[in-house]
Amino acid sequence: MTTPMMLVDTSIWIDYFNGVVTPQTDRLDVALGHEAVCLGDIVLCEVLQGFQRQDEFERARDALLTLPIHTIGGVELALRSAEAYRILRRQGITIRKTIDCLIATFAIAHNMTLLHNDRDFDPFEAHMGLNVVH
Repeated sequence: MTTPMMLVDTSIWIDYFNGVVTPQTDRLDVALGHEAVCLGDIVLCEVLQGFQRQDEFERARDALLTLPIHTIGGVELALRSAEAYRILRRQGITIRKTIDCLIATFAIAHNMTLLHNDRDFDPFEAHMGLNVVH
């Protein structure tokens, strides 16, 4: 049985590029070059938007583009994501960011594990079957 691909959320990449040491950034550091690590196109966008200096932006862009990048979106995923949001809302849980709904739903749909540091993903793990790297 193959190990599921690890989808890495924006929250981890930002800490990683800023040199913030957390269990999640340590896990990413160990995984890079040794495990199947990927990111989504919207994660790529979010991460790269945060760079102020052009040279840092270019280094990060070049490094990230060496990884598999998946297109997150489309009609089917939008519908599945909206339904997941509605299921959680009926349980009294409101997800703050639509992008997090899309990322979580994408990971679930593609049997990926998610490496994150964002509480909005916790309900997806608890109630929707999201596999999370711990």
